[in-house]
Amino acid sequence: MADTSQVKRQTMVGLGILALGLGLGAGAYGIPSDAGYAGVGPNFLPWVVSGVLVICGGWVIREARTGGFHGMEPPSGAEEGYWPGFVWVSGGLLLNALLLTTIGFILSCTLCFTLAVRGLRSAEGRADMSAKRWAVDMATGAAIASPVYWMFTKLLAINLPGLTSSGWL
Repeated sequence: MADTSQVKRQTMVGLGILALGLGLGAGAYGIPSDAGYAGVGPNFLPWVVSGVLVICGGWVIREARTGGFHGMEPPSGAEEGYWPGFVWVSGGLLLNALLLTTIGFILSCTLCFTLAVRGLRSAEGRADMSAKRWAVDMATGAAIASPVYWMFTKLLAINLPGLTSSGWL
C-alpha cells in the first residue's frame, strides 16, 4: 500500500487528467458540429479525446484510491528536471508557434525538431554542438516536416502556412 502523501499526489494527477478532459469537452461543445467529409464534423476528434481523457482520469483516480499505482517501479533518471534541456525544447515549441505563419510550416517545424532534439540529447548528456550534428538534425526535421506538409496540403487539401504561394514550400 502506498503512503498517504503518495496517494494524494497520484489522486491529484488523476484529477488533473479529468479536469483536462472536461475542459477539452467544454471547448468541443463550442465547435460547430456540421458534418463534413465522411459524415463527421470538426468537433468529432475533440469529443473523442475529451472522452478518453475523462476515462483515463477516472481510472487513474481509482488506481490511486485503491492502493496506489500497482507495481509501480521507482522512477529512473535524475532527482530533478534538467532545465537546460527544458529550455531547448520549450524554445523550439515557442519559436514554432511564433514563426509558423512567417517562415511556413516546413521551416518552423524543422526548427522545432532541431531544438527539441538538442534539448533531449543534452538531457542525456550527449550534447554535440558540432555543425555536422546541427545539419543532420535540421535535415532530419525537414525530412519529417516536408512529407507531412505535402500530405496535408496536396492530398487532404488542408491549408497549412507555407513559405511560398506555390503550395510546395
